[in-house]
Amino acid sequence: MSPGALLETAALMGLFVLAGGAYGGLYSMGRLRARPHWVRAGQACWLLAFAIAVLIALRSPLDLGWKLLILASAMVYAVIPPVTWRYLQRLHAHEETQQ
Repeated sequence: MSPGALLETAALMGLFVLAGGAYGGLYSMGRLRARPHWVRAGQACWLLAFAIAVLIALRSPLDLGWKLLILASAMVYAVIPPVTWRYLQRLHAHEETQQ
């Protein structure tokens, strides 16, 4: 891998993680504060993360296994915040019924 390709891949991967984190944060704050536009902004961040993952898969000199791992990670990013939110709701609902 050339130094330029290494820097480009590293930058894209950093943006990928940042966009995924923004999705989780915006989704959670939107649900917590009942702000649907924040949830939609979070979903837009997930779309950006997925687009970056596709770009990494197409442009980077990484091996196929790494590219598939990044693409799979992008798809899993989509379900983590909603599943976590539902779990926390059930957990807190259970705590409230026991008091």
